Amino acid sequence: MLFHDELLAAVEGILFAASEPLSLERIAEILEVSREDALELVETLTGQYQAQHRGIQVVELAGGYQLSTRSELAPYIERMYKPQFHGLSHAALETLAIIAYKQPVTRGEIELIRGVQSDRAVSTLVEKSLIKEVGRKEGPGRPVLFGTTDEFLRHFGLKNLADLPSEAEIILSDGSDEPGTPA
Repeated sequence: MLFHDELLAAVEGILFAASEPLSLERIAEILEVSREDALELVETLTGQYQAQHRGIQVVELAGGYQLSTRSELAPYIERMYKPQFHGLSHAALETLAIIAYKQPVTRGEIELIRGVQSDRAVSTLVEKSLIKEVGRKEGPGRPVLFGTTDEFLRHFGLKNLADLPSEAEIILSDGSDEPGTPA
């Protein structure tokens, strides 16, 4: 077995090389250590980056770990290149919010909530890999059910769907003092 420093270097190397977050189980498998040892190594590496105020950090996203630049360094990164992800229209954001909070949901259910057709917004979200088909609803026509993807979690910096703000938090962030009170 490798020495502790070599294992830390190995964790850093595999997190750097991975294109997606790696689960603790996968890290343990690659390093041939227990899940508990893998967790200790990830936590040690995380602590080292934090203590040294490094430009990168270990983040937990979408059920795994990956290296990421610190969010406060975004202005520097943006100067380096233009982000490939283009903004979403108001309609696409509305549709994405409905899917995130109501999933799994059909296109018809989305349109019932929004009050307008959502074909284009749904297509855009599928194209950007923020949502995907997750099954079919029982009933006439067996409509497609949509849900969010791991890319959705990564894009919005969420560990899981439980990290989405609650309805009360959303209402309060709109400037009102109490839930249900117009701003």
